[in-house]
Amino acid sequence: MGKVAFDRTGSGEPLVLIHGVGHRRQAWAPVVPLLAPHREVISVDVPGFGESPLSDKPFTLDNGIEAMAEFFDGLGLDRPHVAGNSMGGLFALGLGQRGLVRSVTALSPAGLWTRRQQLHALRVLRAHRHAAQRMPAAIARRLAATPAGRRAMVGLIVAKPARLAAEVVLDDLRAFAGAPGFAPAIAAGRDIRFDGQVADIPVTIAWGQYDRIVFPPRVAELRRICPQAELVRLPGCGHVPMSDDPELVAHVLLSGSELTR
Repeated sequence: MGKVAFDRTGSGEPLVLIHGVGHRRQAWAPVVPLLAPHREVISVDVPGFGESPLSDKPFTLDNGIEAMAEFFDGLGLDRPHVAGNSMGGLFALGLGQRGLVRSVTALSPAGLWTRRQQLHALRVLRAHRHAAQRMPAAIARRLAATPAGRRAMVGLIVAKPARLAAEVVLDDLRAFAGAPGFAPAIAAGRDIRFDGQVADIPVTIAWGQYDRIVFPPRVAELRRICPQAELVRLPGCGHVPMSDDPELVAHVLLSGSELTR
């Protein structure tokens, strides 16, 4: 595995944060200051996204989990807490299934979908990538400068786009458009469904009230996969809830990792 980009701050038990497809570690920036007084917070760019180069291995769930396990070893992390959003939530559940972490918090995780939900999520993400790659820079800057423009750009992803700074929207757009891991991740996503079981560690699964990309599965299905899971609804939040309500998301992350004590 190539060099993985990450940020590390705070003190306490380690908590690794894994972003979703097309995103970057800065997705967690709104919650990091709220977590850092209580946890050593490590936000990571998944290989092929942000500043991490694409791995030479095929993009599969197993290889993604192996890459995270290697990353843990490289930093000397022994079963850290882990939280993930979307694709990152899927990775977090996989790490939990393999006993590599001590708690899992999954925000709108991929992989717990029906076939219809899966096709919808992949279609929306491909359309968003298409738009990001073809939007002229001048138009992007003009749109990002106003709340209405930011809503047009990222309203499918976050519920409160007006809260995002213009530069954050533009940086996210460039990251989404240029991520070399996007196409292989989406291709792999056509065949991925998490059907394992995470039974021996605390698991929290949370969904944004206004998530328009990944819809929550039936409670019975969640209970089959994670019998002891805490199921949490995030009022007023979209698919990427960290900027919609940082205080709520930080509370959910800290509460999930407190369950091990």
